[in-house]
Amino acid sequence: MSDLTEIRDAARAFIAEREWQQFQDPKSVMLALVGEVGELAELLQWLPADEARALSREEPLHTRLAEEMSDVLVYLVGLADQCGVDLGESALAKIEASAAKHPAEETRGVAPQK
Repeated sequence: MSDLTEIRDAARAFIAEREWQQFQDPKSVMLALVGEVGELAELLQWLPADEARALSREEPLHTRLAEEMSDVLVYLVGLADQCGVDLGESALAKIEASAAKHPAEETRGVAPQK
């Protein structure tokens, strides 16, 4: 997936320019990712569920969500890079496996059970 490769390469360049490679190990990147997911969750946690979609499109929340989602994506791509995972390929394989596990004709309109 070229978009993920572009993000990975931009992050690698950003890190190299600052000589931060020594801080880029799977554990450190994963902990940074968890922190960013927490910041994203904080933006949505107290919104009424039935209004969250509409409210997320209004400013300034929309911009804040985009910023935090971007942080999450960059760290996730970085974690995949650290672990040698082709994130695009893995995500597509996971969707295919989930489709087999939860056939549409059997699960349409029913919340998935783990």
